[in-house]
Amino acid sequence: MADPKAEHGRDALRDWLLGLVAEHVQLPREDIASHVPLSDYGLDSVYALSVAAEIEDRFGIDVDPTMMWDNPTIDALVEAVTKELTRGT
Repeated sequence: MADPKAEHGRDALRDWLLGLVAEHVQLPREDIASHVPLSDYGLDSVYALSVAAEIEDRFGIDVDPTMMWDNPTIDALVEAVTKELTRGT
């Protein structure tokens, strides 16, 4: 059975990332799908670096910018960041 705390953390992270992407592409948050590749929204390498920096600042972890390319959707990125966060515990 899934850990409810971990699921809540994933949900909060997903919501935060959805808002971040929506703000960047200037679309309503509801128009951003977590399973769609970020490149489909026109996000480029400069934005990938920006998101990596935002994640580092918010969560105090080191994020390799390639994480964005290795995990091209918000759902995949949530799993990768969650894995990094639990690695330190």
